Amino acid sequence: MFAISSGSRFYLYTAATDMRRGFDGLAGLVRQHLKADPLSGDVFIFINRARDRIKLLVWDRTGYWVMYKRLEGGRFHLPAAKEDAVSRALLYEEVVMLLEGIELTSIRRRKRFQKGVGMRR
Repeated sequence: MFAISSGSRFYLYTAATDMRRGFDGLAGLVRQHLKADPLSGDVFIFINRARDRIKLLVWDRTGYWVMYKRLEGGRFHLPAAKEDAVSRALLYEEVVMLLEGIELTSIRRRKRFQKGVGMRR
């Protein structure tokens, strides 16, 4: 069974993507432009130029899954990325907000504990 969870790693491809690309075309973008392994189990996110369609590609041990969403109204609001960046890592919460139409630039994140970050011995 396929599931996306907070334990997954998410990478947004920042360039506009032709949504006619299928499994192999998206995996090729991951290899060629993101310099990543599409068989890693990470979730790779692609958005078209009009920002009204989104695809998520993930490998689950036996094959690829592609999830495709088309908005009937509105656009996806992309999180800020460095100007020359090919991809941007996203947190699970950011992916959920992106899919739900919440603009990430207006979100203020409160300080929370993160294992391995800022721990003293």
